[in-house]
Parts: sequence; C-alpha cells; structure tokens
Amino acid sequence: MLNISHNKLNKTFNMQDYKSGAKVLINKYHKHFNRFLLAFAVFAIVVLFLPWTQNIKAKGQVTTLRPDQRPQTVQSPIPGKIEKWFVQEGDFVKKGDTILEISEVKSEYFDPNLVNRTNDQIKAKSSSVVSYDEKIKALDRQINALITERALKLQQTQNKLLQSRLKVKSDSIDLKAAQTQIEIAERQYNRVVTLQEEGLKAVKDVEENRLKLQESQAKLISQENKYLASKNDVLNAEMEISSVQASYNDKISKAQSDKYTAQSSQYDTRAQVSKLENEYSNYELRDKLRYVTASQDGYINKVLRGGIGVTFKEGESLVSIMPSQIDLAVETYVEPIDLPLLHLGEKVRIQFDGWPAIVFSGWPNVSYGTYGGKVVAIENFISNNGKYRVLLAPDKEDNEWPVAIRVGSGAYTMALLEDVPIWFELWRKINGFPPNFYQPEKLSENEKK
Repeated sequence: MLNISHNKLNKTFNMQDYKSGAKVLINKYHKHFNRFLLAFAVFAIVVLFLPWTQNIKAKGQVTTLRPDQRPQTVQSPIPGKIEKWFVQEGDFVKKGDTILEISEVKSEYFDPNLVNRTNDQIKAKSSSVVSYDEKIKALDRQINALITERALKLQQTQNKLLQSRLKVKSDSIDLKAAQTQIEIAERQYNRVVTLQEEGLKAVKDVEENRLKLQESQAKLISQENKYLASKNDVLNAEMEISSVQASYNDKISKAQSDKYTAQSSQYDTRAQVSKLENEYSNYELRDKLRYVTASQDGYINKVLRGGIGVTFKEGESLVSIMPSQIDLAVETYVEPIDLPLLHLGEKVRIQFDGWPAIVFSGWPNVSYGTYGGKVVAIENFISNNGKYRVLLAPDKEDNEWPVAIRVGSGAYTMALLEDVPIWFELWRKINGFPPNFYQPEKLSENEKK
C-alpha cells in the first residue's frame, strides 16, 4: 500500500483483530527469526575461517610398482606350429614350467638330427685343422732341412772353389818352371849345336839335347793345358755355387709356398669350424625353444593363440600371465596446470572402485573409506590423453590397502596441497585461480643421511 492518501488506514484499521493478522504480526515471531538469522550468520563466518586443504583430484587405475610385476605376455622368439598344451586358463605356473610345445615350420630345421649332424661336421673340420697343422709342421721341418743342406752344399762347393784356385796357383808355378826349363833346354841345345859345329861335341850329344828340348816343349804344353783346366775348374766351381743357391732357393720357396697355402687353408677351415660352432649353438638353443616356458611365477590369465596345429610368427603373443607376487600401486593422470604442484613423497588420498567411502575433499582426516598413498614417480612427458602420469605407492604410515584389490581396477585420487581458510578457497574457485604453488619442506640432514 502506497499510503498516498491523507486518510491512513493503518492507524484507523487494526489487523490484529483478525486471526491471521494476530498470528503473523506478533512480536515474538520476529524475535525468534532474527535470532536464527544472527546465529546462522555467526556460524557462516566461523566456517569461512575454518582450515581447508587444497587438493588435486584425478582418476586412475590400480597397477604394480615394479615393471616386472605387471601383466605380461609370453612370446616365442621363433615361428612355429602349436603341437601340445600343458596348461589351461587360471592355472598357476612357476618359473620355468612348460606352457606348450611347438614344432618347426621352416624346412631348413626339419631334420630331427640337425644338432648331431652339425656336431659331426664340427669334428670333421676340426680334424682338418689338425691335419693342416701337422702339414705346416712337416713343411717347417722340410724348409729347415733344405736350409741346412744348402749351407752344407755351399760350403762343399766353396771348398771345391778354394781347391780349384789353389790348383791354379800350383799349375801356374809348374807352368813357370816348365817355361824356365825350356829356356835352359834351348840354351843347352844351342850350345851343343855350336860346339858340334866346332867339332867339340858329337852328333849324339846334339840329338840328346834336341830330345830334351822337345821333351821340355811337350811338358810346357802339357803344363799350359793343366793351367787352363784349373782355371776352368775355378769357373765351374763359381757357377756351381750360383747353381746350388738358385736350386735350393727354388726348393725352399716352393716349400714355403706350400706352407703358406696350408696355413691359408687352415685359417679358412678354422673360420668354417667357428661358423659351424655358431650354427651348432644356434641349433641347440633353437631346439630348446621348442618348449615355451613361464618367465616367472604367476597365473595364466588368457590364452591368446589357442588350438592345435595353429601356426604363428616369431614375437607373436601366445599367453598372458599375471605375476603372483606384486607390489600394488596406482597410476593417475593430472592436468598439465596441476603438474608443477606435485612433488615426490607427497601424501595422496585414494578411493578404490568397489570400496564404499565418504570423501571430504577439504578435510581428508575425516574422510572414511579412503587409503593413503605417496607419490613415487612423475612422468616428464605428456600421455596420449593430454595429461601427465603420476605413480602412487602405498603409504606405510597409513592403513594397508585392501587385499582383494586387483590390477586394472579404477581409483579416484586426491593430492593434498596447502591448508588455507575456506573463504580463500571460495574466493579462488569463484575467480578460477589455480591452487597455491608451494614447495615441500626440505628434509633435515639426519633424514638425508
């Protein structure tokens, strides 16, 4: 009512005379309502100053802390054909237990005695190496014998040359003596001829001296022949030395050539032996690979390549195994804007799928059904979902995680940050600001040690 009239009805009309007016316009009602509003305002103001723990919420899944404890598949490094299964899904296997038997699909490995035949080839080639070694030793002995024989032969020929040279000297002396003797014989002959002409010598003496002169001449010619023969012997001895050296050098060179040929064949045979030994090791290991075994203790989750007679390629997954001994962990993914706020060793609250929980994000101490975790690894490269992966391990200072949790189940995580008043958190939410950036307190010197 605008009350624009000079006749004010609220002064002339009393609404408390009516039942509805009496119930609404009582003063006690206004007093209770005002008290309620005042108490609510005081409570709201007190709540605004209560502490609130900032947190980063994320979703993830249960995994294992160590890579070798995560579900893995068993592959065969060689192609083959499945012949027999020794396990079924759900079986527990120990490390080294046989899972299945396979057979070869490549024609070069069909021979069942391939390993033994390769071993026989290695023995035969090894014998060839020994034979070549003995041949090399025999050629070494032959070369040493030829060298010794050449030295003796050269010494013999040099002695012969020395004898020929001494004989030349002796014949030259004899030749000189024969020349002196013929000169004497000529003078005696001339003297006898002169005396015979004078009548002092007989013709008989002349003839005797002439005979001596002819004998001296014959002796001189014979001595010249001996001297020339001796010189010829010297030349023959020198030529024989060269011939002996050339002959024995040729024999020694041929023996050395045979030795080097034998060594080359020996090295080639050794290379073939090494190659065969390598093939033997490969065949032996390949024969063992016909039985696919478990890499560690665990349970057969799923047979990925079932049936009998089914062929597969090398590296193809055959069976999935879940290790029996595992250390549970949770991998969660956070937004890039929240990544600088996380640090190694920080506390995290975790809620597992299938485990009822009452979560108070601002008061983790009063949350019920959540479990404690600790940041152990932060990925430095963004994942395919556009977030960063963070690995959480159980907090030993908190309650133990449920035993019935299985790898792969979902999890809801809350990373706890700085404690702030509720009014600050509301103001931050309204303005869309990120949580406070802070660094955890540094460890003391004793804790570092």
